[in-house]
Amino acid sequence: MPEVVNTEQTRAWNGPEGSHWARHQDRWNAVNGGFNEPLLDAAAIAAAHRVLDLGCGSGQTTRLAALRAPQGHALGLDLSGPMLAEARARTRREGIANASFSEGDAQVHPFEAGAFDTAISRYGVMFFDDPVAAFANVGRALAPGGRLAFICPAGAELNGWAVAMDSLRDILPVGELGRPGLPGMFSLADPERIRDVLTAAGFTAIAVDHVQADGEWGPGAEDAADFLLDTGPGRRVMEPVDTPARERARRTLIDHLRAHEGPDGTVRLRSTSWLVTAEWEARDRA
Repeated sequence: MPEVVNTEQTRAWNGPEGSHWARHQDRWNAVNGGFNEPLLDAAAIAAAHRVLDLGCGSGQTTRLAALRAPQGHALGLDLSGPMLAEARARTRREGIANASFSEGDAQVHPFEAGAFDTAISRYGVMFFDDPVAAFANVGRALAPGGRLAFICPAGAELNGWAVAMDSLRDILPVGELGRPGLPGMFSLADPERIRDVLTAAGFTAIAVDHVQADGEWGPGAEDAADFLLDTGPGRRVMEPVDTPARERARRTLIDHLRAHEGPDGTVRLRSTSWLVTAEWEARDRA
């Protein structure tokens, strides 16, 4: 196993969480895929660019980046062995020769200095144990003036899946799904924190913009509820309670999601995120 410092996340993404995402990658791409075009457009990938995809998961954004850089290359980096296995298999099936994957922790991964023109991430940068160190390490992997573009969630109250889970507060120990400043899904929900972290890491020309997308969570309320409750946050809040409470929570969640079924029955929930871009300073920060 490559060197890691983010051991808690490594255990999660090489355990049930990583296996869940690998098994349900098509569903997760239906949930989050609406951010692909805004992210890749913001990254301004050129035909010969070398692209680094942080927290690439099962590699959809890595493959899309590789297609935008037919004379270049895209490398996906992730902590999760199960998701990387899925990424490699899908890349082979799709015949994309200029994409590859590596298992590692972005905070300490031994990138070659200046090896990439662009770094991207779709929901992969919120879990750093030390985000300043992680982004600085990524920056050193960029050529001078290299571009960073990533998507991360805005506040929980602006994201339909989090609001749906919060509807269970009277039944399950939902607690706080995430607080700005702590490693987790909403660690970068505060745009000022984003700017502070990236500035401290050595990035300039930082821009933080709101973007929204409607994700497809399932073909009906029951299916979507079962999927949500099988995610990491869902399992964590369901495990401590007894069977009657679990059944009551499932029924409550189904009722909440009924209001989000479209004419075809598909449950669509809106996600609100930050689209962040920045440039790596040319001066030496080693």
